[in-house]
Amino acid sequence: MLAAMTTSSPDQTADSIDRHIRAWLDRFVVDLNLCPFARPVVASTALRIVVCSETDPQSIARALMAELDLLQQSAETEIATTLLVFQYALTDFNDYLGVIETAEALLQELGLSGVIQLASFHPDYLFAGEAKEAVSHFTNRAPYPIIHFLREDMLSRALTHYVDPEQIPLRNIQTLESLGRDRIQQMLQALAR
Repeated sequence: MLAAMTTSSPDQTADSIDRHIRAWLDRFVVDLNLCPFARPVVASTALRIVVCSETDPQSIARALMAELDLLQQSAETEIATTLLVFQYALTDFNDYLGVIETAEALLQELGLSGVIQLASFHPDYLFAGEAKEAVSHFTNRAPYPIIHFLREDMLSRALTHYVDPEQIPLRNIQTLESLGRDRIQQMLQALAR
C-alpha cells in the first residue's frame, strides 16, 4: 500500500528522502505529464527540496516561515520553487490539512497572497466529494507530506503559454484512470526502491 511508504525509519536520511522525491517527480509527475510546467524546473538546479524532520507545531511553523523568507530573498534563477517535505510529521491527512490552512492564513497575514501559492501533496490525499477509491486522489498523492511553494508570477507566465490550462486536472484524471489504481500503486511503490 502507498500509505506504508510514509513510514520514515530512523535509517532514512534526508538524502534518501530527497532521492525518493526526485524519483517521484521524474517518473510520476513529469513522465505522466501531471504538471505540464514541471519538466524544466525539475531538471534545473533552481528546484529546492527541503526535508523537515521536525514534528512539533512550533518547529513546523518555523520551517514554513524560513522557506517563505528564503524564497522571497532569492532570485527565481536561484530558487524557482520549494518542496518542503515532512519526514515524520503530518502523516495524518487531517493534521496536514490543518497546517495547510495555517500556512494559507500566514500568507494572507504576511501580504504574500498573489505572490506565493501553496500546492499540497500527501500520501493519503483525498478530494472532498470524491469516492475514496477514486484515482483522482493520486493527482495530489506523494510519498511524503509535502507543501509546495510556488511563485505566482512564474506560474502566471507558464499559464500564458498553455492552451486550456483549466483542462489539466481532467486530463490528469483521465491519464490515471487509463493506468488504473493497481498500476499507479505499483509505480509509486517502485520509487522507494
